[in-house]
Amino acid sequence: MNKILLGLILGAVLGAVDGASAWFTPEVRPEMMTIILGSMFKGLVGGILIGLFARKVKSVPFGILFGLFIGALLAFAIAAMPDAITGSTTTKRS
Repeated sequence: MNKILLGLILGAVLGAVDGASAWFTPEVRPEMMTIILGSMFKGLVGGILIGLFARKVKSVPFGILFGLFIGALLAFAIAAMPDAITGSTTTKRS
């Protein structure tokens, strides 16, 4: 199996598991499908990029560092998105 395909499969599966973990937050349960699909898409993008990097660079430590960087970058991009209802980028707890 080539590295890009492995990245796609692992990205999709791990993204779905990550999105499904939102079930433990009762306030977001009505939006579960959107959360799971968004997490899967984020995992697919990360998997493709990391797979392409792993194909070019044959170093495991650099691959791990690149994977951590891409994961953090994609997580920050999602976290920085404004809320669809309030328009705020931060959550306010009362």
